[in-house]
Amino acid sequence: RRPTVFPALGRVRLGARRIRKRRGGMRVLGIDPGTAATGYGIVEEREDGLHAVRFGAITSPANLPFAQRLLRIYRDLRTLVTDLRPDCAAVEAVFFARNVQSALRLGQARGVALLVLAEAGVEIHEYSALEVKKAVTSFGQAQKDQVQRMVQMFLRLPEPPQPADAADAL
Repeated sequence: RRPTVFPALGRVRLGARRIRKRRGGMRVLGIDPGTAATGYGIVEEREDGLHAVRFGAITSPANLPFAQRLLRIYRDLRTLVTDLRPDCAAVEAVFFARNVQSALRLGQARGVALLVLAEAGVEIHEYSALEVKKAVTSFGQAQKDQVQRMVQMFLRLPEPPQPADAADAL
């Protein structure tokens, strides 16, 4: 089904849909929200296992006004969701931040990601970084390079996914 575009409102709506099994299996979008870099990764289940469809990070210059950074995250995630049509999404939940200002900014980036997914009717699941690390490496306090190597192994990638934000999203 093609997305419905509302140019006057600047919105794209895919419409509510149920989780479905596509020919190759389920497609999941992982998002690791951040204001400097928002990692994303699409994993698809196929007959021969899990495959990374696309991954990377949405970045913006540090001197870009904060509202413009959020707008870039919104537009890029909306394009990803429209183009790749995930069946569901996993978004990192925030349970810890170094300071209040960081937590607020991270929460705003996370809110933008949740908005994009909700607009598209994508089912959302939220997981803490500790839960993800424990599931991937069997150790909740794993370092980023350990997560990258395990993701590389699970998805049979030729090298660890870069940047680390993308590995976290995968």
